Amino acid sequence: MLAIRLDKELEERLTVAAKRAGRTKTAFARRAIEEYIEELEDLALLEEALNHPDAGKTVSMEQMRRELGLDA
Repeated sequence: MLAIRLDKELEERLTVAAKRAGRTKTAFARRAIEEYIEELEDLALLEEALNHPDAGKTVSMEQMRRELGLDA
């Protein structure tokens, strides 16, 4: 369980955004937090990869295209 305090302006923005999306404020805030955490996790992985490149973990362009489903 998490309880947060929002300033009046942010609370109003959340209320309006949730109404527009047809969702509850809780559901809207939960999804926003999930997306933000996913973004932070992706950035951390990228940072780690940039700081610790591993030449042994390379793949060919063909293999990468196959793994990403880009072969049409």
